[in-house]
Amino acid sequence: MSALYDTIGIDYSKLRRPDPRITNAIHAHLDGAETVLNVGAGTGSYEPAHLKVTAVEPSAVMINQRPPSNASVVQARAEELPFRDRSFDAALAVLTVHHWRKVRKGLSEMRRVTRGKIIIFTFDPLNANFWLLDYIPLIETLDRSQMHRMSDFENAFGLFDRINIPIPHDCVDGFLCAYWRRPAAYLDPDVRRSISVFSMLGDLSGPLTRLKDDIQSGRWEQKYSWYLDQEAVDFGYHLVVTR
Repeated sequence: MSALYDTIGIDYSKLRRPDPRITNAIHAHLDGAETVLNVGAGTGSYEPAHLKVTAVEPSAVMINQRPPSNASVVQARAEELPFRDRSFDAALAVLTVHHWRKVRKGLSEMRRVTRGKIIIFTFDPLNANFWLLDYIPLIETLDRSQMHRMSDFENAFGLFDRINIPIPHDCVDGFLCAYWRRPAAYLDPDVRRSISVFSMLGDLSGPLTRLKDDIQSGRWEQKYSWYLDQEAVDFGYHLVVTR
């Protein structure tokens, strides 16, 4: 993962900013915590500034883009967390688990070093109903090949709650489905560069030309008019929260 984000992570912090509604959904589960571990922390999105945070991130490029904060930063991987057992009150992992080399090992490590709740923001491509897949169906194939299973969480955590997070139409965090009501954004190479799956897709000139033509002709609006009336849509993004 560090090699990937050392390449695609340049200027990542400009397009991958924490959305306040997702922030509120995550932080609602941190009541009572004083120390928090953020695994796969990237540039520090969604970290609770009012708590004592330790961020773990393998990519130096991502670490160097972190804004000034009181968080401690450790360059390491989820599968080998350099902390003693039960070191933290709570732990976070935000849109990162699908990049881990050994998901079950990383989840077990999070459980080992955390005394209380673990909150993971992730997604399930099987539940995605996303128009962009009509243009680039390989996205779904790649997402499925990367994805973890619910059984991975069960094995590591035992009982947990799954909480769906609908994505608002003006989401400011530029992950894959963030621009669902702003289709022209996907024509921007900087937007695509901040979304990891695009780095694995190769030449997209054909699908992107079709998308551009459909936007300009009005065909996109006609075909996907349902989206234009929605304030938020469920694309399979959710929180996993341990009990």
